[in-house]
Amino acid sequence: MKKNIALFILFCLCSFQVYGQAKETIAVFGDSYSTFEGYLTPDSMETWYFKTLDAKRTDVCEVRQTWWWQVVSRGGYKLGINDSWSGSTICNTGYNDQDATYKSFLTRVDALGSPDIILIFGGTNDAWAQVPLGEFKYDHIRFAEKYCFRPALAFLLQELQDRYPNVRLYFISNCDLNKDYTSSIQTICSHYAVPVIQLHDIDKQNGHPTVAGMKSIADQVLAAMAKHQK
Repeated sequence: MKKNIALFILFCLCSFQVYGQAKETIAVFGDSYSTFEGYLTPDSMETWYFKTLDAKRTDVCEVRQTWWWQVVSRGGYKLGINDSWSGSTICNTGYNDQDATYKSFLTRVDALGSPDIILIFGGTNDAWAQVPLGEFKYDHIRFAEKYCFRPALAFLLQELQDRYPNVRLYFISNCDLNKDYTSSIQTICSHYAVPVIQLHDIDKQNGHPTVAGMKSIADQVLAAMAKHQK
């Protein structure tokens, strides 16, 4: 009888360890590709994807169609903060050489909550706006250098690692960008040992992922995360 009770207790303990563990929380840190109306923190950030269908703009009109919703749902995660701003650059330079500090990734780096994983999806607007590349630099980055892509990305990754210790970082790199920006992402992320998920063959409309493109992104992100977690 005592043996049976002991086995029952052991079974319960094992079941709690397997089924009672909290799901990991993902924070999404991005630009227009990661936006959706009503799902951003704060909700004052500009978005590209809306609940009302505009077929001339995109066929994405449901949150469940977004790449990040699919990653969270299919991967068994919890969604934390989605801090994504349409048109935002990593560095402080925006389109037409304007000062975009107010919405840059650098400015938003401290607003990601308490995640277990941060998915950084940026660099697209830097490449599209052709912001200055700058030099590869990892220490003593000056204020003025944060207006250039390479030192800004280095500063961003350092800040993320400093502010979110023991949090796993992944950088999602868009396809079809100028190779100078893409190769710079690879080089700088390698310096900080941040895995790069290099996207390929993403279906787009007006430069943004369609429903099919969103699924492709989710597939590639989940596959890469599974590979790195082995």
